[in-house]
Amino acid sequence: MTDPLISADELAARLGEVTLLDVRWTLQDPDGGRPDYLAGHIPGAVFVDLHHELADPSRPATEGRHPLPSIEALQRSVRAWGVATGRPVVVYDATSGMAAARAWWLLRHAGVHDVRVLDGGLAAWSGPLETGEVEAEPGDIELRYGSLPVLTADDAAAFPRIGTLLDARAGERYRGEVEPIDPRAGHIPGAVSAPTTGNIDARGGFLEPGSIRARFQELGVDLSAPVAVYCGSGVTAAHTLLALAAAGVDGALYPGSWSQWSNLEDRPVATGPQP
Repeated sequence: MTDPLISADELAARLGEVTLLDVRWTLQDPDGGRPDYLAGHIPGAVFVDLHHELADPSRPATEGRHPLPSIEALQRSVRAWGVATGRPVVVYDATSGMAAARAWWLLRHAGVHDVRVLDGGLAAWSGPLETGEVEAEPGDIELRYGSLPVLTADDAAAFPRIGTLLDARAGERYRGEVEPIDPRAGHIPGAVSAPTTGNIDARGGFLEPGSIRARFQELGVDLSAPVAVYCGSGVTAAHTLLALAAAGVDGALYPGSWSQWSNLEDRPVATGPQP
């Protein structure tokens, strides 16, 4: 597999050779990325709307807050961004990869193999920025889901019996102490708490591969057995899958995540610090 991360220096050297996507988004301001993009982005980058293009938020009560878009909708978006067959893709954001990882995972799942995330995000870029909108030449990519493993709610319920199910949310949400968004507080029984913020170092870049492996091993994860990840709505869980991939470990995503599980009244909920 292609290294899932790219340094700012390498990106600068290859800027004209890649399709560059700006995926700035935060849960606190889901529509705030475009103004920031227009005010300044890496030259040539096309803006990607995570909430509407990397998800289908039309059915939160049954599928979660950020279900995967249909493959037809994603292909229309991806072609509009200029993604073309055989051309590498680089994605970045301004939150240490927390949003860009969703684009990385979704494109990989849809069959785009050469996708990388800018390590450290926009803060790592020391080159010039440009303003305004970039209109890409339409791409010709053909997409098909199925290149990466995904879990249903039933799969997530059973997963702790065959491997480790990681909960990538903040520890207080895992423990059920607070729940600012979803209808019930707590975690999927058997899941291990592994907050996404533990994947990055003090400068905002990913830990080096040995440290990533050590982190998960210290949490009790058997990296030779199956690993799956969920979060609030399937976005930041991709960040943990990206960290694992950088360390040579494959994992599965539960796209519905807690926003789906907590809306299903028949699903049990655990609280406290233990799985």
